[in-house]
This record gives sequence, C-alpha cells and structure tokens, in this order.
Amino acid sequence: MTVEEKICLGAVVGVHGIRGEVKVKAFTEDERSLAKYGVVRNEDGTREFDLKIVGRSKELLRVKIKGVEDRNTAETLIGTGFYIERSRLPEPEEDEFYHADLIGLEARGADGEKIGTVNALYNFGAGDLIELKTADGSLEMLPFTRQYVPTIDVKNGFIIVEMMQFAPDERGEPVEG
Repeated sequence: MTVEEKICLGAVVGVHGIRGEVKVKAFTEDERSLAKYGVVRNEDGTREFDLKIVGRSKELLRVKIKGVEDRNTAETLIGTGFYIERSRLPEPEEDEFYHADLIGLEARGADGEKIGTVNALYNFGAGDLIELKTADGSLEMLPFTRQYVPTIDVKNGFIIVEMMQFAPDERGEPVEG
C-alpha cells in the first residue's frame, strides 16, 4: 500500500493486564467499527493483526490481538498503527471527509491566495482543529468549522480558510476584528 492508499484506523497506546490485551486509540467515527474491517496491517505492511474488541479502559478500547498472549509481547506493539486500504472504506457522505483526504491540501485565503497546506487534524475533546503549515513554516491551528473553513474542495486539492484577526480593545484584551 502506498501512503495515499492506506488509512490508519487506530493505534496501540498501552497494555492492559498480563494476558496480552492492548489499549487502542481508535480514529474511526464509531470506535467499535475498528474490528469490522477484518485483518489490519502495520504502517509498512509487514505485519498483519486480527483484532477483537473486548472492552473499554477509560477513553480507550481494550483489544485482543490474535497470537499476542502475554504482556511482554503486547508491550512491543505500543505505537503500532492499524492500517487498511482506503478502498475498503465506504465513500463519505456529502460534507464528510476522511482526515487523510484533507492532509496535504493547499490552504487558501478568501482571496484565493495560498496561505499554506493542511498539516494535520486533531480533536482533543472540544471539537476538531485543523493545523496549517504556513508559507513561512509556522504552524497555525483553527477550529475545523464552517466559519473558519467555509470551502473544502478535495477533488481540486484546496480548502478556503478564514483567518480571523484579533486586535486589542481599549483594555488591551484581544477581540475579533
């Protein structure tokens, strides 16, 4: 699989117990769908994993991987991502996007001038954020909402971004301008 052909569904972030269970951060809309895609691979495609969701541990899934029977083996998998071919995913609905489809798109201002590129998307619990790498190499994060990203054109390879300007008020506090 090439980079464009694979999607990361989740990653091992820890272990649970002594019988080889791992804690997985799922990147799917419905975290329990992680196991419905069948066998997954690591990033370079050299290993396959058959996953079974066995429970939850706080915000993470507890997963049993076929062939992983002890904690020591499970610990060697920390940091391993679970990938499938992009073609195995359903086509997104209108106004829905896979994060992988957005990363690398050109970010333009409302005037059409290039601002930078989409570097990453995050969700730390308060909503999606989009990270842009600007032309000068700095990173800017914006809420990933229609107000800040009114246009997404995956087919033509760009998004339109509204960069809100903040100016100090009479007390020196920033206000949207």
